[in-house]
Amino acid sequence: MNKPILKILFVCMGNICRSPTAEAVFRQKLVNSGFAEHVLVDSAGTHNYHPGSPPDERSQAHAARRGYDLSALRARAVHDGDFETFDLLLTMDWDNRALLEERCLKPLHHKIRGFAEFLQKTPATVIPDPYYEGAEGFEQVLDLVEEASDGLIQLVRHAVDRARSSQ
Repeated sequence: MNKPILKILFVCMGNICRSPTAEAVFRQKLVNSGFAEHVLVDSAGTHNYHPGSPPDERSQAHAARRGYDLSALRARAVHDGDFETFDLLLTMDWDNRALLEERCLKPLHHKIRGFAEFLQKTPATVIPDPYYEGAEGFEQVLDLVEEASDGLIQLVRHAVDRARSSQ
């Protein structure tokens, strides 16, 4: 890949359910839309609960049923350098956002947004944590992540168009 036009980090608490799901789903949406070479995507957690661990088996199983492969992803914590490296740090809920904003230098706060802001039909403000939920929780996360990813693809499309027109 040439230098990416956008660098996006998905963030949840432990980086084993929501953010790796978002990373995998969004990567696939980028491939399907032809934008994969223009965007760097990663995920991380606000807490270092599961360093190096694969995503939760339930997240993997539910995602696999929809054609998304999370198996190669590994949990990591947000690093201070991520605030400089990434253009967008998309949080799954208000607690994750608050934790990032506490750590982030004020001039970089504009990079922190909620992933639910990209939902196009569903009036949710967060992507809820399915960890203590049943199968419905993991399915709901996938529904929301797919919808928000579609909205985020629109932002990528605009960024790619701007970059092409400035060349």
